[in-house]
Amino acid sequence: MIEICIGSACHLKGSYQVIQEFKALLEEHKIDNEVELKSSFCLGSCGEGVSVRINEVIHSVDVHQVRKFFEEYVRDSL
Repeated sequence: MIEICIGSACHLKGSYQVIQEFKALLEEHKIDNEVELKSSFCLGSCGEGVSVRINEVIHSVDVHQVRKFFEEYVRDSL
């Protein structure tokens, strides 16, 4: 499961765009039925980018780095 924060701070940092990018990447790699994408309010890590939780680990994702993050933390872990 991938949780993406939609709280105030992450919303301002582009969480909607990050969600759309993740949806597109899951579909592109044909794993949208295998990986659950979920929005969540504050994940408690409001510092840098949009907070994304995968396997209970919270990452900070810049809206311009979603594809690179996806390849490193999602695609390669399947």
